[in-house]
Amino acid sequence: MDLDLRRLRYFVMVADELSFVRAAERLNMTQPALSRQIRALEDDLGVTLLRRGPVGTARTPAGDQLLEDARPLLASSLALQRRVRLAAREEDHFTIGFMPGVIVTPIVRQFRALAPDVKVQVLHTALTDQVDYLLDGRVDVCFVRLPLPADSFEIVPLFPEPRIAALSDEHPLARSPILDIAELMPYHLVQDPAEVPEWRGTGGDDTDSERPTTIEESLEAVASSTGFAVFPAGFADFYRRPDIRYVPLSGVAPRMVALAYPKNRKMPAIDKFAKISIAALGPA
Repeated sequence: MDLDLRRLRYFVMVADELSFVRAAERLNMTQPALSRQIRALEDDLGVTLLRRGPVGTARTPAGDQLLEDARPLLASSLALQRRVRLAAREEDHFTIGFMPGVIVTPIVRQFRALAPDVKVQVLHTALTDQVDYLLDGRVDVCFVRLPLPADSFEIVPLFPEPRIAALSDEHPLARSPILDIAELMPYHLVQDPAEVPEWRGTGGDDTDSERPTTIEESLEAVASSTGFAVFPAGFADFYRRPDIRYVPLSGVAPRMVALAYPKNRKMPAIDKFAKISIAALGPA
């Protein structure tokens, strides 16, 4: 059996936090998706690593042993990946990660004009991938939505992004010009309620195995029911569907969009790119 290092990293985060909710927030993924990954790791190893109880999450003896052994293994794996990728990369190569809903083309175009000798590559990252792309060296900088583990990255906040409600075109509130989260209390939330703490309804009681794990699955669930999902506003242009309506949402906290790069990563191009990004997207 080959040990899945991504699942191992997820386990370390939960084992450190002793909370699936906090670990999922730091990993920028949903709690149900994280729970499934931990269960898959336990199945691979044939042991129980974590126990959920009335007072929280606790490590088992097997979990304690794995946590002790996992840290140096993950550190060695990460160092290996970085060394190999950096050794293969030309010194004048610069890779930028971007995510759905944040338009970075003008920034990249301006950077290319100011640094004509730099070979620029732009890679798409999903919300659940942005940490991995930064950690393993696939990108030098990445546009992200916070939260992100601040102890691993330099983070340059850019702007708060409002959130929207995704509704079926047939939903009774789909034609509303704006909605407050309180108006959606009677309706089913297709996501993990931990992603929308301001929502106080009772319809988000699906089991982990029933909840969508990707944006596309969430949109399919919205389109086929009277439920709803809450997304950053930038998703409205990126995920256009004729059977989905996006309505501006009040009463929920925005998501901060930021530029991030690994700590101790020294490249003149990073400073130049950060300054362009701040000028284009940062506070006036």
